[in-house]
Amino acid sequence: MPPPRPTIFALSSGRPPAAIAVIRISGPRARVALETMTGRLPQPRVATFARVRDPLTHEVIDEGLALWFPAPKSETGEDCAELQIHGGRAVVADTLATLGRLEGFRHAEAGEFTRRAFENGRLDLTAVEGLADLVAAETQAQRAQALRQMQGEFARAAERWRTRLTEARALLEAGIDFSDEGDVPGNLAAQALAVIRPVRDELGQARRGQGERLREGLQIAIAGAPNVGKSTLLNRIAQRDVAIVSPYAGTTRDVIEVHLDLGGYPVTLRDTAGIRPTDDPVEQEGVRRARASAGSADLVLWLVDASEIEAGDVIEAAKQMRAATGQAGAEVPAAAAEALNEQAAIPGAGRLWLVINKIDLLSPEATGAASRSTLGRFSGADPDSDIPRHSREYGHGEPQGEGSRITESGRGQKPRDPAFLNSPFFEKNEPIFKLTNTPHFFISAATGQGLAALLAQITKFAREFFSGEPALATRQRHRQMIGDAIGALSDALALAEAQGAEGCEELIAEQVRLATRALERLTGRVDVEDVLDVIFRDFCIGK
Repeated sequence: MPPPRPTIFALSSGRPPAAIAVIRISGPRARVALETMTGRLPQPRVATFARVRDPLTHEVIDEGLALWFPAPKSETGEDCAELQIHGGRAVVADTLATLGRLEGFRHAEAGEFTRRAFENGRLDLTAVEGLADLVAAETQAQRAQALRQMQGEFARAAERWRTRLTEARALLEAGIDFSDEGDVPGNLAAQALAVIRPVRDELGQARRGQGERLREGLQIAIAGAPNVGKSTLLNRIAQRDVAIVSPYAGTTRDVIEVHLDLGGYPVTLRDTAGIRPTDDPVEQEGVRRARASAGSADLVLWLVDASEIEAGDVIEAAKQMRAATGQAGAEVPAAAAEALNEQAAIPGAGRLWLVINKIDLLSPEATGAASRSTLGRFSGADPDSDIPRHSREYGHGEPQGEGSRITESGRGQKPRDPAFLNSPFFEKNEPIFKLTNTPHFFISAATGQGLAALLAQITKFAREFFSGEPALATRQRHRQMIGDAIGALSDALALAEAQGAEGCEELIAEQVRLATRALERLTGRVDVEDVLDVIFRDFCIGK
């Protein structure tokens, strides 16, 4: 006879000191803890005043509340108890030490309460993953997605697919086993295929969406040549000194990340090394990482120095942007190509924006005109305003008016301010403004000028990126299991098309069985031991 399962306990509230500490207990001897340490067993699910004592010395450790949740109607499906006591370090330490001295008790491992809930059928595997994501959620959008999954939205969809495939398999099996019976219809295989096709299509739809990216955050890379203000821009947006800022080129050697909440959406902003030819092996590795970071980003902010850029630099910037992102480019308009005297291409709009930095170094006339003509077009925000004090405010600037908006395609419009059009700065950089396939912004990372407009557009980009139907698949594991099911069902349909549904029912039924098995692995019904440790290791102690 196997030994009884240990009773586990842990602090499930925040680290002391705190106003209240919640200690969870789960296992066959949970009631013993209450009877031994509080002197009685409370009514189920009723918070009851209790004095918590050390059973060896009978000394009162603290006064608080005790709760009793008998199996199976508990969070883990086992007998559970809670002690809600004051959150002082000494109180918590003495209570945990007393529990540890009780026979059959031990400290819980990370995620062990949730693992027992899964093993006892209180949660399926997708709900467990949703719970982990809910605990880790940092933005409103992440919280909403995790809550839907924890509440069983994905599991219910998977169960519907599994049920329908089971019905299809039953039809196929009936055609095999009872083909000689006169009262069995002869078109059972065709009926099964009529079930299989829509299930495969629905699975394909479930695998789409940005659920996994929403968990990880929208990836935005700040890229460009050395000393164009990339690190200054990162520090300005983060509102703290994250990256080292230096007048010497090549200061940034690695990718530095900052996690932001923009309008309720998670955004990871990356500062990268300046991209340029170099013989320094360390800087070469930094440039390689910068290119890789830009190439994998959802949006690239390509910075140029407003005080130094010349017309010829636009061509080089275009080449660097293509090389860094690996995107196929769109042709530059003919007028711009003529001005540059060379056919050039830049990546298409939608994931690369040109950010012209250091406008504070221009003449006051050019700076003001650029702000009125360019910054106002993108957000309707005051071009002289600083970054909002909190990132949740970033999404408040919306485009206003015909003269202050992005076109429907998201492309920038030619500046209209006469003072700007006639300024030396515009004459020198006119080709930039004719590259209308790429939105462009004028900012000063040093002073914050224009940052509100840029951040408003990044927030809008994030909102549109994550728009659409809520995603069901939120992890690579989900996509793999759904992909396995789609592959098996596609094979079944291919068999039917190649050989005819009648006569190959056994082969089709086997593919349907494999698809059903994949959905059962998705929710944790079968074959999940190899993934449980990976999933539960991300939980905190006491959850």
